[in-house]
Amino acid sequence: MAETLEFELVSPLKLLVAEPVDMVVLPGSEGAFGVLPLHAPTLSTLRPGFIDVYKDGVLSERYFVTGGFAEVSHSTCTVLVDEAIPGGQADQQYGADKVSEAKAALSQATDAASKDKAVAALATAEVVAKTISLEALT
Repeated sequence: MAETLEFELVSPLKLLVAEPVDMVVLPGSEGAFGVLPLHAPTLSTLRPGFIDVYKDGVLSERYFVTGGFAEVSHSTCTVLVDEAIPGGQADQQYGADKVSEAKAALSQATDAASKDKAVAALATAEVVAKTISLEALT
């Protein structure tokens, strides 16, 4: 029997995925990287992008994440994210909606702290929209 890796995708609200997989490809902040069983222990930040999950040697699922952290051990890959959606739902409209929401929050910000938070959210939303747009070209 081939070895598998326990993959967990966790949001602040709940455990989204917990299943054995062959491989996971993560959007690391320094570039995408694959995780197989017996991977060296690793901690990494994640940029907005797609997580590709492989089972039985084929791509079985995709998730779009807005960023987060990954902890990898020899037998597990745990990904902590603020937001994750099924890859098929991450279309250009989703990106445009994120930018619109962030712009609305910025226009409603009244103090320096909320403006700073809104500016950061807008920057992230623009990266999300650009990432989805570039993915649509491939």
